[in-house]
Amino acid sequence: MKSLWRMSRRRPARRITQKNNSIGGVCRLTYCNPKQIGGILIAKLIVAEKPSVAMSYAKVLGATRRQDGYLEGNGYLVSWCVGHLVELAPPNIYDAKYVKWSIADLPILPQKWQYLVSASTKKQFGILQKLMNRPDVDSIVNSCDSGREGELIFRLVYQQAGCKKPVSRLWLSSMEENAIREGFAHLKPSTEYDALYNAALCRERADWMVGINASRLFSCLYGQPLAVGRVMTPVLAMTVVREAAIAAFVPEKFYTVALTLADGGTASSKRFAQKADAELLLSKCRKEGRVTVQKMERKEKSESPPQLYDLTALQRDANRLLGFTAQQTLDYAQSLYEKRLITYPRTDSRFLTEDMAASLPGLVTDTGRAFAVEEPIPIHVQQVINGGKVTDHHALLPTKSMANADLAALPAGERNVLRLIAARLLCAVGEPHCYAETTLTTICAGEEFSAKGKLVLSDGWKAVERKMLGELLGKQKEPVVLPDVQEQSQCSVAGAELKEGQTSPPKHFTEDLLLHAMETASADSMPEGVERQGIGTPATRAATIEKLVQKGFLERKGTKKTKVLLPTDKGKALITVMPEEIQSPEMTADWETKLLQIERGEMEPSEFMTEINTMITELVKNTEMKKGANALMKNKILGVCPNCGANVVEREKGWFCENRECRFVLWKDNAFFKRLGKRLDSHVADKLLRDGRVRLKDCKSAKGKTYNATVLLSCEADGRSKFSLEFENGGC
Repeated sequence: MKSLWRMSRRRPARRITQKNNSIGGVCRLTYCNPKQIGGILIAKLIVAEKPSVAMSYAKVLGATRRQDGYLEGNGYLVSWCVGHLVELAPPNIYDAKYVKWSIADLPILPQKWQYLVSASTKKQFGILQKLMNRPDVDSIVNSCDSGREGELIFRLVYQQAGCKKPVSRLWLSSMEENAIREGFAHLKPSTEYDALYNAALCRERADWMVGINASRLFSCLYGQPLAVGRVMTPVLAMTVVREAAIAAFVPEKFYTVALTLADGGTASSKRFAQKADAELLLSKCRKEGRVTVQKMERKEKSESPPQLYDLTALQRDANRLLGFTAQQTLDYAQSLYEKRLITYPRTDSRFLTEDMAASLPGLVTDTGRAFAVEEPIPIHVQQVINGGKVTDHHALLPTKSMANADLAALPAGERNVLRLIAARLLCAVGEPHCYAETTLTTICAGEEFSAKGKLVLSDGWKAVERKMLGELLGKQKEPVVLPDVQEQSQCSVAGAELKEGQTSPPKHFTEDLLLHAMETASADSMPEGVERQGIGTPATRAATIEKLVQKGFLERKGTKKTKVLLPTDKGKALITVMPEEIQSPEMTADWETKLLQIERGEMEPSEFMTEINTMITELVKNTEMKKGANALMKNKILGVCPNCGANVVEREKGWFCENRECRFVLWKDNAFFKRLGKRLDSHVADKLLRDGRVRLKDCKSAKGKTYNATVLLSCEADGRSKFSLEFENGGC
């Protein structure tokens, strides 16, 4: 597939031919001046990724007349993609035989890739196709999100629509009006992003091949649907390995002796494996009743301000402090971005570029005022400036628009996420937190006892953090201040006691810890200069976790604020049978390295795709069913079918009766529960099967009111599940 691309109006007419290093997308590019009719420039089409973003562009450009699927005015047409309008075709489009899953038909390796417009987005695609090919449309601006996926979304639509008109690129990090005007005044040639598009196309097609072939291979081998993914499976493997380590951990008891000094502070002995040894020391210390100061050491230390947020760091803090999932945080951040209150959220950079230095002090002042930080805020701009470490987008920031916004009117989740971002800016430009750390070493009964103290010299950025996030941080431990004593002096012992402890197992993964593990996975395998380290990208990690939960491989357990992510029996079984190359993060590390090389023009896309083809072929050829694995792969029994009495087992899309003649099923994507604003999860399904009823709090009516009710489960004549509601207090 060859496409002719033309650049924006500002360049002189010239032809540039670029080496064909694509994989079926953009091959050759032609630059030309825009056509004119009677000396008047005809319409320019702006294509955004989402309707809300398109509205913001239209407002700035003066395109105020609403039409079906676009806005028009002032020489502009502004429309949108609604995410991925054009998607890779399923295997059966290539050959009807692929409808049935069979190992004999593997590997599936398309030679000529095909794309389809999904049924749900067909209307909007039709609108875009018509607009792109309208005679009065002179040129097009790709205004989709500024990143790998945004580039892919637009170009696939452009190609599927059969458009040949010139294209320029809008690249933004902020949705403020000034930033939008500046962006449209300095549109970039689309050709500057060809390599980015090629990398995105390689990633999409390689993921398709791994997902399709590996999922079919293992599903056929083990007789049940198993979803396998290049990113998803290594993440699941990390949780399985962690839980195995926790299960295998054997705690070891240890004992210490703690001495309370009359002059202040508590000194502790070394750890003893045997209680009797610690008790003997305790007895001796009580008899001696004093310690001799061997050494008093004081070191002044400082804690530098934290870096600005990238998306992953924000998601981690929002999970740790607010209990938000990674997906919730991303949704809140995206909404704040579209309301022009923060900059582009899907960033993996934690610094700003040099040209932002001049405007930063004003932004800091406005941010402090918006959150009632009255004290003067020290502003050390250079701490957050490093253009060499900025990738596609700079670090997350609040915008100037935020200073005049009604923050109280924001939903609570958005307001809290905005507070985190604002606090991080104020802290990042602040002064170091300085303190003196003292270490006291004493001798009693021939054994060494030590105590540590801390004296804050200058609060620095931590004072701002407490001001902004005090309630979220919780009660902070007061630092221990040790007495100022002389070496070789003696101190009386006010008290002595035996303390018992035990070694701790590794921690269960919270979303905070799992995001960190995803971010740092295979770091040793990454070459120097790779921006996107770890498994996945900041923009996709949340979706990966959610997909694992939805498919029943992971489950969330714990309190509302602190939930851990645990692999299910199904998840553990999948990893047990999965070959090392699929579950290891090393493959993702290798991919990201090569995708970066493609982005830089250092690797041919065709070379990368050939490697993927070879890997898939070898996987299919060499993988056999593991002995005894069938026992592991059995579906989890949840309860008894209320219709026929057979077992009800969990599968990917719901809980099914094992009796194939019975039609009973509880669908996970359940329309009845959706209408209540609830989700039918394993806990609810278990209650329904065990008791025939489950009480739900805070159901939502069509008018938005909340109420409590009990859902009753029964069966239709043909065995299908039937739900009814029993209201409390006579109604809602």
